[in-house]
Amino acid sequence: MTDLSVSIRLDGKGENIADLSADTARGGRANPFLLVPITLFFLLLGLAVLRSPSLMSSNGIGSAIIVATPLILATYALMASVISGRGTVDLSIGPLIGFINVTLVQLYSAGILQNPIVIFAYAISIGALYQFIFALIVIYVRVQPIIVSLSGYLALSGINLVILPRPGGMAPEFMADWGLGTSIFSPVFVILVLATIVWLLFTRTAFYTHLRLMGSDERAAYTSGVPIFLVRIGAHIISGGFAGLAAITFTALISSGDPSQGTTYTLIAVTALVLGGASLAGGRAGVFGSFLGAVNLYLITFVLATFNFGAVQSFVTNLAYGSILVISLLLTLIIPFIQRHIHNFSPLLYFIVLGVIALGVILHATNDRDPRARNLEPAGDSVIQQLQPIAPEKLYVGPLEVAKPRAVDDELRREAEPMILSALLLVFVAFFVRMAVSQSDRKTIAPAVAVIVAALVLLVAYAMREGGSGGMPANPAAQGEQTGGSR
Repeated sequence: MTDLSVSIRLDGKGENIADLSADTARGGRANPFLLVPITLFFLLLGLAVLRSPSLMSSNGIGSAIIVATPLILATYALMASVISGRGTVDLSIGPLIGFINVTLVQLYSAGILQNPIVIFAYAISIGALYQFIFALIVIYVRVQPIIVSLSGYLALSGINLVILPRPGGMAPEFMADWGLGTSIFSPVFVILVLATIVWLLFTRTAFYTHLRLMGSDERAAYTSGVPIFLVRIGAHIISGGFAGLAAITFTALISSGDPSQGTTYTLIAVTALVLGGASLAGGRAGVFGSFLGAVNLYLITFVLATFNFGAVQSFVTNLAYGSILVISLLLTLIIPFIQRHIHNFSPLLYFIVLGVIALGVILHATNDRDPRARNLEPAGDSVIQQLQPIAPEKLYVGPLEVAKPRAVDDELRREAEPMILSALLLVFVAFFVRMAVSQSDRKTIAPAVAVIVAALVLLVAYAMREGGSGGMPANPAAQGEQTGGSR
């Protein structure tokens, strides 16, 4: 019996199954397409924190989660259909989110939808039903997906205005406090985490492998025995389910119904998907890249909001979306160079290294204060605040002298030292694990490496804890006196 070598085309290149198995044994193949979204994410994050340090507060992160979650879930909704190939980019994703939003608000006002479980089931079912019809038209009527999606965009946009001519209505009562964004851990955050976990579990299934194979080469998938019709229908149903979750979080964000606002998600969701390294030709898209692409678009909007462009604010935002997308696509031209010359590129290690740098920027922006700055308190009911005189010994008396840091500043630095050391330790640990696993052809070394790394992490964490506790003053009253005296 002769050995048959089956070639699977993933990411546009033929790869032998034995080679894929070897790469899996060495810890998996690197994905250089994540280079652009990771770099852009940390650049925008650093700029956003420098422009507005309040972003790193509980309220700032909570608000970011509330605003970015509908876009992230809309990007997830595009992934399955894009991976399936044939250039299936669902341009109707925005009006579909708007359709679920306005119908949900109207049915709730009519007293038909009241139970939270029924509301979630309704949103997911409507999204899945629409995508199921979409798939049937593409498969059996043999209409190009771009035509079907464009027709759905126009039809749903008009239907939404018929159902709800103008923004209004009331979101379900249990969503009343979801859109406040006052804390990080909110129901919207739980929905986002669960949706991400579900997608990650989905990538571990054989169905996902068939989906990627079909998106890379549908003819090869058909000859290999993949049921391409069922796989395509399943991909669209999955996209519809995520679209329903995006509509739920969108309704929680605006706390009402809006027939036109949802259409804006079409452009930015497709932009986020491409920015995350997905291929619109099919066969390649990842949850991590799509997440970063959506967050990058939110950070672009956040950073531009800190500037005052007057009446052209919205035009500048759209210009930034388009410019960054074009620049990102141009930067992907260096991907073949990376694949040829940097064989051991690790997106995880690259993410950790840039994360350490971004952590330093965040700590500087949120904790470092000017020692000469003082809190101004109003004198009585007067609107004018009087400046307090500065003691002569606290003034700068030389060009190289700096003011003595206060006890509060010293305490903040002591609290930041374990975080910085831990981040640096993660970089070395990630580099060590990457090199150890990639240089070995045996998978059995991975558990041993994990045990050793875990022991080193626990040892260093214990040492930092003991060192940090030893440096703190034993008498809290003395610490209070020092703090009061420094003021």
